[in-house]
Amino acid sequence: MNAALQIGEFRNCIGGEWIRSRSGETFDNINPADTRDIIGRFQASSADDARAAVAAAHAAFDTWRKTPVSKRAQVLQGAADYLEANVARFAEELTREEGKSIALARDEILRSAQTLRFYAVEGQSFSGETYPNDDTDMLVYSLREPLGVVSVITPWNFPISIPARKIAPALITGNTVVFKPSSDAPLIGYRLTEAFVQAGIAKGAINYITGSATDVGPVITETPAVRAISFTGSTAAGERIHRAVPLTTRTQMELGGKNPLIVMEDADLDQAVDLAIKGGLSLSGQACTGTSRLLVHAAVKSAFTEKLVAKIKAMKDLGPLATKKQLETVLLYIEIGKREAKHLCGGDRLSEKAYEHGYYITPAVFTDVTQSMRIAREEIFGPVLAIIEVSSYEDAIAKANDTEYGLSAAIATRNPRYMHRFPQDIQSGTVKINRTTTGNLVNAPFGGLKRSSTSTFRESGRSGLEFYTQIKTVYQGI
Repeated sequence: MNAALQIGEFRNCIGGEWIRSRSGETFDNINPADTRDIIGRFQASSADDARAAVAAAHAAFDTWRKTPVSKRAQVLQGAADYLEANVARFAEELTREEGKSIALARDEILRSAQTLRFYAVEGQSFSGETYPNDDTDMLVYSLREPLGVVSVITPWNFPISIPARKIAPALITGNTVVFKPSSDAPLIGYRLTEAFVQAGIAKGAINYITGSATDVGPVITETPAVRAISFTGSTAAGERIHRAVPLTTRTQMELGGKNPLIVMEDADLDQAVDLAIKGGLSLSGQACTGTSRLLVHAAVKSAFTEKLVAKIKAMKDLGPLATKKQLETVLLYIEIGKREAKHLCGGDRLSEKAYEHGYYITPAVFTDVTQSMRIAREEIFGPVLAIIEVSSYEDAIAKANDTEYGLSAAIATRNPRYMHRFPQDIQSGTVKINRTTTGNLVNAPFGGLKRSSTSTFRESGRSGLEFYTQIKTVYQGI
């Protein structure tokens, strides 16, 4: 079944049917590399559409939770097959709507298929426990049950891999899903939903709805029938959702970051520069785990800075920022940085013919940055690096931890003592040693500390299954 029912128009999927919004309105999905290119028109859904999606998920729950886990696993495997079979076409679409390179888009789609396969296997062995007791005529054990309807709300920067790591564990454990992707990159989320439909998922087990958070957000987060919400986005938006939901609704929030890379006096500087560029400028700095702060030991600051600036100035493959709003935000912070600190390079809007219709900006580097400056404290979400001088390991840790965020942190060092101490001293949910702040394994837990997360349930890995289940303890007399 081809779910694109009209050229250029993509519909919601509610109760297994591809339908237009009751509002009758649509919005355009625009290519950030060339704003003349309209990729498709998507439904500007209303609160009524959102209620219909929740109702469809609620109606499908009993059927889906009673579906044998092996059958649910087959659906995930089938969806993975569909993504892999269409990876070339889907990668091109993802690049057009989000702006990342074809290679990164392809990797993200294949990684999402890998995520589906991981949970198809892990979900089949995720169960309760049996507990020893002193009564020989009693059996005590626990059951893990699905929660019911869960809402999945995702951002534009990894618009298929983040949904995949939320939706796959929800479905394999027997929950039904209402999925709202970002309006800035809805097409690849549509393809993910399409993959589940092609794989034969029960009608209503997954529901896809597009539109503004203002119009549909309250319904899919505050309705009592919604038992859990998995959200990735800004800290401000996550906190608003967390405050508004009913007491009985679980929340899983992956929020902002101001991620440091510490460069110690003994670091391999060429490696450290590569870590800074890959961590801070990949995807044009638009990653929640992206490197934003470079805490560099005074003994190597000059040499490191020289190497960093030279390599950045030589960069040719620049991707666009994802939206006009993001471009304006980053340009604003660059102007703030120029007033606060010493501007070394970059931060210019590209206007040459190849870039004139896109949201392109050159990577910016600032030095002599202090802890009180806004570019050192606020999440920019763009290609902006702030160099902060440190005098010792202890000074580096103190400055790295002096933030409201705690998502990801890295250190570049050859000193075994620093390597040993860093995971214990840093206040971060993800800790990297001689690796970029970005990236996480499909099979390892992921999440932040402090205001980067609700610090309740982790995503990814086997831990990602826990959020979507509740435990019953059974005492059975024999």
